[in-house]
Amino acid sequence: MKVASAISRSALFLGIFAALAAALIAWTWNTTKADIERSVRAAEARQLLEIFPASTHNNSLIDDRFTLEADTPLLELRRDRSGYTVRHNNGVVGVILPATARDGYSGDIELLVGINSDGTVAGARVVSHKETPGLGDGIDIRKSPWILSFTGRSLVSPLQSDWGVKKDGGAFDQFTGATVTPRAVVAAIRRTLEFQTLHRTQLFEVDVAENSAEETGP
Repeated sequence: MKVASAISRSALFLGIFAALAAALIAWTWNTTKADIERSVRAAEARQLLEIFPASTHNNSLIDDRFTLEADTPLLELRRDRSGYTVRHNNGVVGVILPATARDGYSGDIELLVGINSDGTVAGARVVSHKETPGLGDGIDIRKSPWILSFTGRSLVSPLQSDWGVKKDGGAFDQFTGATVTPRAVVAAIRRTLEFQTLHRTQLFEVDVAENSAEETGP
């Protein structure tokens, strides 16, 4: 009986301990979740402003978002991701689109590509990658200014046939000892420009027309 009683008490104490631990974990999660979300949001907002600085728009980019579904043609997304509309006064002056290069040397490379209303690249940033330090990680703005070479480019400058690395006869530099990674990024940005061309009505013209109608009235 004493053994059974001891076992029961131990089980009760373990149950109480487990319940208290679960409650503590839940409390910690709930109290830190808001801080984590604010930090993620702030980091995301800063990245968007690197592509379209505050002087180029007067809307909150982080709040002016739309969803692009996984496997969207040309963008090659693995999961649903957000795109962002860039507005100045009553017009859409640009968009920021997510894209994935699935053919990176060490796996997927996720990007954000800003495109002006005239079809030129406003800026591009790599948001995640697993490329080799010292070789492929030159795609990261923190490691190299290489990604800035896309600013101002379009599907006509250079021509689509020249959207490749120089080793392949294209217009863009590759890294010493690393060609696969920049080749993948160049192709992903080109595909994003192609996506923008195919969907200009949804991304730019409809919104501008609606705003114009609101200004003039019926």
